[in-house]
Amino acid sequence: MEIISAVIDFILHIDDHLATLIAEYNYWIYLILFLIIFVETGLVIMPFLPGDSLLFATGMFAAQGMLDIYTSIALMLIAAVLGDACNYLIGKYAGDKFVKLRLFGKQLVKPEYIVKTHGFYAKHGPQTIIIARFVPIVRTFAPFVAGIGKMKYGIFLTYNLIGGVVWVVGITLAGYFLGNIPWVANNFEKVVLGIILVSVLPILIGLIKERKTVVKEA
Repeated sequence: MEIISAVIDFILHIDDHLATLIAEYNYWIYLILFLIIFVETGLVIMPFLPGDSLLFATGMFAAQGMLDIYTSIALMLIAAVLGDACNYLIGKYAGDKFVKLRLFGKQLVKPEYIVKTHGFYAKHGPQTIIIARFVPIVRTFAPFVAGIGKMKYGIFLTYNLIGGVVWVVGITLAGYFLGNIPWVANNFEKVVLGIILVSVLPILIGLIKERKTVVKEA
């Protein structure tokens, strides 16, 4: 529970934590930003890192002159594309074995996450790689499942690049242009909750539609 609480606090107050990291590590902050984005998108066992809120906060601090916007976007974009590519390769060459791995008797990769991601592919096809960028958890599992499904790498790479650009550039610039608005800066926690809500909205809508369909068929 302590770990979960720490993760939630880190996500909701990423602005405070990022400000501390910038003050303590100076230029090394760019490596930290790179690693967080890479790990969230590249390691299937780490789906809970604050990708969306981190991008927004980075843009906000760049607008305040604490970070360079071009360097930040370039490094996080490279991290996002490489992360997805790494996850794809893990899924393609070791996916079946990886899904079965256990730690302290529990599966490292929850089967329900794989099922949900398969559902996204069934509905959206290869475009899932782009759409999933904006959906927490699914974002991490989409390239992994694409690898398991042996999606052609050329197709995957195309959607990976497009999704990476739209996600990183879009959310970071949103933070850059909106971050100096007093209400946004003073209510960052609400902004993060709003980003999360918008991100999971497609899943909620899909679940509601599925339930209605089941009820009608019953």
